[in-house]
Amino acid sequence: MTRSAIVLGAGMVGVSCALALQKRGFAVTLIDRREPGRETSYGNAGVLARSSIVPLNNPGLFAKLTSYLGNRHPALNLNWKRALTRPGWLLRFLWEARPSQAAARVAALESLTSSTVERHRVLMAEAGVPHRLRETGTLKLWRTEAGHAAAQAEHDFLAAHGIASQVLDRQGISGVEPALNPIFPAGLLCLENASVDSPGAVTQAYAELFVQRGGRIEQAQVESLTRIEAGWRVQAGAGVFQAQNVVVALGPWSMDLLARLGIDAKLDVERGYHRHLQAEAGARLSRPVYDVDAAYFMAPMEQGYRITSGVDLSHRDAPDNHRQIDQATASAREAFPLAPFSGETWRGARPTLPDSLPMIGAVPRHPGLWLAFGHQHIGFSTGPITGEIVAALVCREAPPVDPTPFAPGRYIA
Repeated sequence: MTRSAIVLGAGMVGVSCALALQKRGFAVTLIDRREPGRETSYGNAGVLARSSIVPLNNPGLFAKLTSYLGNRHPALNLNWKRALTRPGWLLRFLWEARPSQAAARVAALESLTSSTVERHRVLMAEAGVPHRLRETGTLKLWRTEAGHAAAQAEHDFLAAHGIASQVLDRQGISGVEPALNPIFPAGLLCLENASVDSPGAVTQAYAELFVQRGGRIEQAQVESLTRIEAGWRVQAGAGVFQAQNVVVALGPWSMDLLARLGIDAKLDVERGYHRHLQAEAGARLSRPVYDVDAAYFMAPMEQGYRITSGVDLSHRDAPDNHRQIDQATASAREAFPLAPFSGETWRGARPTLPDSLPMIGAVPRHPGLWLAFGHQHIGFSTGPITGEIVAALVCREAPPVDPTPFAPGRYIA
């Protein structure tokens, strides 16, 4: 009997789950309301972040709270009305940042990021898009002299975890990125990170590989998910699909579907924005750069230089708030010769759980229902390893890393 699975969500995580299950002989149907890679997986900075091993709600968060609360800092926009609709979630997020949890969270994230570049390198070769991979690292930049100590501390922390980086002074920064204006006295070159020139196109290429190998993609809105004797039934648009296993990888929309089953996964949403600007004649960057003090990424993309914003904690579907992306655009133009912005502003959403770890694994008391969401800012990086974890658990194989820290049971009874 052919084993079957339906994967809901065609972002990087969902496509990766579909490929991993397909590799193990499953007949897989991938369903999303949009084409693959057009939501959260489209709008990120394209970084394959080997170095992203510290959760956002780490103990250092508490020292930053006072600067965040007035909504003046570019890193955060907090909609208080939205936050107070779920005060328990916000308090749990802060509680999870306590120092006693830090080491375990770092270890969990490191287990996901350690093979990021290698896994994407293999998939890009198989999908015929190796030219989209840049193995030039990423560059963090500080605007004040205090950045020297911060860069050195991060270098030492990464070195303790076997991750190579290089501390740079103003001259060193000019050596690796000569087109940057000399406004940054300190930097850290994260040597083991990589990046791509179009995360949406890479996700689309992986989806096309899935189809070439016999997979099926349906573009339709998921309306319902129902347990049946043989497994699960999904109604999507006018179609009805059945399979023994269902993987929910709908990112920030996962909570809408699970709520209909009476499941509260403790999921919330961060919003973010990006814009594409063109460089002035002759100026170029070789890698994504992150301006720590101004809280934006500037990443060379196929469409130009992508400027990303900080986190907007408003309701997922609320109207845009361009305060942060306007600030980021102005700051980026201070750092690099960019033409005036004249295009459109993109807005997306990231799925977030209180402990800043994704939810990967089986749902208690719902046989055949699997979850793969909540990756915050590293879903594009860690999609392939997530797919392998899910597929191994479905097949009762030993997963490539310990899945315990990501188990849905930590929030779902």
